[in-house]
This record gives sequence, structure tokens and C-alpha cells, in this order.
Amino acid sequence: MILMCQQGVGVDQEGQAESSLFWGRISFREWRGRGFRPGRRSVSLPPRHQAVPPVCPRCPISRDTMISQHGLRVLPLLILLLAACSVGPDYVVPDYPVPDAWESEAAADVEGEVPPILDWWTEFGDEILDSLMIRARDANLDLRIAVGRVSEARAFRQIAGGDYWPQVEGNGSFSRTDSPLLSDGPTNTWKTGLGAFWELDLFGRVRRGHEATDAEFHAAIEDYRDVQVSLYAEVATSYVNYRALQARVKFAEDNITSQRETLDVVVARQEAGLVPQLDVARAQSNLANTEAAIPLLVSQIAFERNRLSLLLGLPPGGARLGLGERGGVPESPDSLLTVVPANLIRRRPDIRAAERKLAAQTARVGVATAELYPSFSLSGTFSVLSRSFDDLFTEDAVGWSVVPGFSWNLFNGGKVRGQIHVEEARVQQALAVYEKAILSALGEVESALVDYQQQRIRLERLEVAVEAAQESVTLVTTQYIEGLTDFQSLLDAQRVLFNQQDQMAASSGSVFTALVAVNRAIGGGWSLNEPVPDLPPEESAQAGNTPSPDAQQGDDDDVNE
Repeated sequence: MILMCQQGVGVDQEGQAESSLFWGRISFREWRGRGFRPGRRSVSLPPRHQAVPPVCPRCPISRDTMISQHGLRVLPLLILLLAACSVGPDYVVPDYPVPDAWESEAAADVEGEVPPILDWWTEFGDEILDSLMIRARDANLDLRIAVGRVSEARAFRQIAGGDYWPQVEGNGSFSRTDSPLLSDGPTNTWKTGLGAFWELDLFGRVRRGHEATDAEFHAAIEDYRDVQVSLYAEVATSYVNYRALQARVKFAEDNITSQRETLDVVVARQEAGLVPQLDVARAQSNLANTEAAIPLLVSQIAFERNRLSLLLGLPPGGARLGLGERGGVPESPDSLLTVVPANLIRRRPDIRAAERKLAAQTARVGVATAELYPSFSLSGTFSVLSRSFDDLFTEDAVGWSVVPGFSWNLFNGGKVRGQIHVEEARVQQALAVYEKAILSALGEVESALVDYQQQRIRLERLEVAVEAAQESVTLVTTQYIEGLTDFQSLLDAQRVLFNQQDQMAASSGSVFTALVAVNRAIGGGWSLNEPVPDLPPEESAQAGNTPSPDAQQGDDDDVNE
């Protein structure tokens, strides 16, 4: 044990020692700031005439005390103190600067900052959409996959937690042996007992491994929530596209009816010799062009219906009954409420998942670092052995053993340190993924706000254009019948009206989908208080209160709804 501690400190002639990365604990921020990499793994120790620091920053026992004549007296205490130590960096949620407000001018139209509500789609007052969301929540296959991954991660955490405890197994056997060397004839042997093995986690290998699996478990929960957010946005988008396409078909059918009436008028006038055959041909061409728009729209409607069926966990066309009769596009609210950039980091499940994965990978550095040090264990057996079953449980049949031991990988050609470098590189990758997730989220919200604002402006202009086009068709039709204008003017007015109505119907859907994109970008559709399916209540509560970006931001009361 003394050799272990001296070897761990590793003092050389210049008073240098291995980095505290491998003795005790340093924070993730310190580890990141020091820029640990090959060739930069030493720190200065105090001169030899000064007090030698403790072996572990948490342990108030110096190396001199350990090797003194009193050192053996505190050996049991030392073991207990070392058991509280874990090598490798301690994780701290990294700070990442975010703006205080949104950059785009569209944010000026945002009335205030409120927590996104869990069921944000209920604000649109569409009962069919509400029922589709409930069905998707209960039957979507992507959500089921995510739930399975949560259960898998929880099981891995349970496996890692089992390493804290002694591993005990029972055994028993009976044998009957006959040999020419045995003069007494066949011999019976009865044996039963227990065997136990316990790894003393002095350097935190088990503890760091459990930290990693615990963080991965909570990352799986955040991935599940991210699937939720995406699912609700996809269902709403597909439903609105479906309704917008139906509206476009309705406008096309109305124009076809009007153009057929016009064709009938032109045919009657041509038969009366009032207009040339050219006007009839033009009317027929205009009608055919309008009719040709419907098949493409019907095809797109079938696509959206089948997409909805998949999102609802139904076979193709299965969503038909739930969609009901032809309906309009839900109206978007006049005001828009969102979150400030700082709260976005706490709100987005993908950011929270990336942060938990960074925490898990940081713990993996500690697992790899622990391989530099000895592994201490305690094993033992308790058994009873007898040639007669009647004597099996007598005092003379009892045997036992206690075997403390250790193993130390003294030379491995640099494989352990290479693995440490691998884990450190993976931490840097995970950190970059976390930072990228934040930047992507900020960009998505900015873009969604701008798109929503501009889509609303476009819809307002198209509504004015449609109203003017309708009035134009009415006036030109009257003038044509009275012979005050030519037929080409009427055709042009009808084409403009159909085109403007078609664009307006598509734009109304675009406004709604842009609003859905805003809700998706700010992470709407889940709550910390909402339990994760297939998890016991206590697990769900722990999942909601897991350390995450919330830990450095304060209470979550303002984002729990």
C-alpha cells in the first residue's frame, strides 16, 4: 500500500509529479482550461523542505504520515478516505454565452416571454388536430423506440450500479467416486457453500462508470423528449398541409364551375354568330388547364394522409376516418409568445441531451484514468464439505477463506494512456456537439420568427389580391356579356383569380406551419413534470430533476408548464 501511494505521487528529482488528473479530482472546467494533452501532464510540487501535500486533495493524510511508524495505524482510515476519491475531471456544466435578446426584427412583434405550454396545439381550437395528437402520443413508433432506448439506458445504469456491491454466488455439488486405489469402496462427497468477490473502488473506476451510465440514462430521456417535440410538429405540419391542399382543391373546383358556365355562355354566343370560334377554343383551354391542377393536388393529399397514418402508427390510409370531412386550415393566433435565448438552452431537449452526453463522456475519462492505478479486491469463500450428508453441517465440515488481493497493470506499452487520450478527444467532440446544438437552436428560432412574420405579411397581401381579383372577374364578366370588352380580358381575369386563390390557400397553410416551426424551435410540447412512459414514478421525478443546464441557470419554475 505504501508503494502504491509513492508510485501514485511519482515525485522525481526535480520535484515534479504526475498531474492531479490522475490523483484526486479536478473540475471539468479546470481540465478543459489546462488543455491536457500528451506532453503536458506535469505540475510543480512544493520544495522538499515544505510539507508534502496529501496523496489525494480530499484526504488530510500526507505521504510522510503514511510512511512513518504511525502510518500503519491510520491505514484503515486511509482506505476509507481514498474510497471517497475519484480520479479524472469532475464535470461542471460548461458556460456558453448567449445573447440577451433575439437579433431579428421579427422578435419585436413577440408580445412577451412565457413558458411554452405542453399542448400548444390546443390554442388553435381544432378538435380533429387535438385527437390526432393524442393518437400520435399513444401509438407513434418513433416514440416507442425512444421509450425502449430509455429502458435500455436505465438497465445499463443498473448494471453499472451493481459493481458497487459484493458479488455473491452459491454453489453445491455431490460426487460419488470409486477407484482401485480406494480400499473402502465407493466414496460420496457432499459440498455446498458461498463465494464472494468485492472490488474496493479506491480510485473511482466504478463510481465514474456509474456517473457515465447515469448521464447516458438522462440523455436518453432527453432524446425521448426531443422525439416528442419533433413528432407533434410533424403531425401538426402534415395535418395543416392536408387541410391547405383540400382548400386548394375547393378553389379549383369553384373556378371549374365558373369557367364551365363561361364556356356555356361563349358557346351560345358563338352559335348565335356573335363571337368567333376562337373564343370557344380559348374557353375550353382555360377550363382544361384548371381541371389539370386537381390530380396533382389529390396526389399530394394522399401523400399527406399516408404520412399522417405513419405518424399515428396506422397502415396507409388509416388516418382517413380520423380526418373527417373537408375542413379549413386552423387559424393562427394574433400574438406570438416565445422564450428568451437564455431559457432556450434549458428548454430544448436536444441541447439538454447533448449536455448529458458531454457529462457521460467526461466521466469516461475517469474510468480510463483509473486503469493507471492498482485494483484492490476482497474475496472469500464459506463452504461445508463432508463424505456423509448427515455430517455436512457439523463444525468439522466447515471451511472458509478470506483473500485480499490486488492487481496492477504495470506495463502495457502505453495502451492505458492511449485510451485516456481517446476519451479526452471524445470529450472535445462532445463539447463541440453541445456548442453546435446551442448555435443551431438559436439560429432555428431566429429563422422561424422571421419566417412566421413574413408569411403573415404575405398572406395579408394575398387576401387583398384575391378580393380585388374577385371584383375584377365580376366586372369583366358583366362587360363581356354587354359587349363592352373582349373575351381575352375575361379569360385573363379568371386565370388571375384562380392563381391568387390557390396561392392564398397555400399561404394560409404556410403561416400555420411557420408557427409550428416556432413552437418546435423553442422546444414546445413537453414538460419536466410529464412522466416518461414505462418508468416508475420515482425514476420520472429523478429524470426531471437531473443535473443539466438547469443547474447553472437556477430554478425551473418558469419553464415547467
